Amino acid sequence: MKKLEEYVKSIPDFPEKGIIFRDVTSVLQDADGLHLAIDTMQEKIKDLDYDVVVGPESRGFIFGTPIAYNNHKPFVLIRKKGKLPRETVSATYDLEYGSATIEMHKDSIKPGQKVLIVDDLIATGGTTEAMIRLIESLGGEVAGVVVLIELAGLKGRERISRYRLESAICYEGK
Repeated sequence: MKKLEEYVKSIPDFPEKGIIFRDVTSVLQDADGLHLAIDTMQEKIKDLDYDVVVGPESRGFIFGTPIAYNNHKPFVLIRKKGKLPRETVSATYDLEYGSATIEMHKDSIKPGQKVLIVDDLIATGGTTEAMIRLIESLGGEVAGVVVLIELAGLKGRERISRYRLESAICYEGK
């Protein structure tokens, strides 16, 4: 059986020169790779006590839903601004060139619930930090974060250092 890292395709100079893009779609397109990714992420948090799984659009949905399903937990969506139909709470965060706003339903997290955040990647930690703000604004407690890929050179772990972060694959660079 291949190692999880072998399913990730690395694309040099995308989206710009000097960047190595870590392509998660190659993991998803292989049944064994997808299975190994979910199993590895679950193994990383097997000792974690949590009530609900949260994942951001769109790859957080892909990895978070099977983890929620396998552990009989509810799954909560975090989406881009304007995509959810009921009353929401929102958080805005900075991107390299501009800003973005994410939202979740106001009734999706109950005060005191322990929340696991699941995503495909952590880079600078901006999106993860915004998700944490949303969860805590509703009275939730972030039990931990699990991602498929961590780009350690971008220091996202440092940005959310108060929280447990587990990554299935860690690349030292950017």
